[in-house]
Amino acid sequence: MMILRWLGNFNSVIVLFKMADQPKYDSVVSSVITMFENRARIGQVKYGQTLDRNDLSFLQWIQHAQEELMDGILYLEKMKKILESK
Repeated sequence: MMILRWLGNFNSVIVLFKMADQPKYDSVVSSVITMFENRARIGQVKYGQTLDRNDLSFLQWIQHAQEELMDGILYLEKMKKILESK
């Protein structure tokens, strides 16, 4: 399968190149990659920037990570309670 990616418009000529055949991943890896890509897009829309931003200190990045992980623990606890109640 030929995959073409648009690179830009140079003097009104659309420039395309053939990408190397993409590696074939199992369904789990492919699903996670898709989720990461979707999450990145949502974050860019929601916050108007990417993780390449430079306006946070190292400690602020640690704080963000802690908060995300705490949310994850809460979600896991909720799922456990759902399973235990069945």
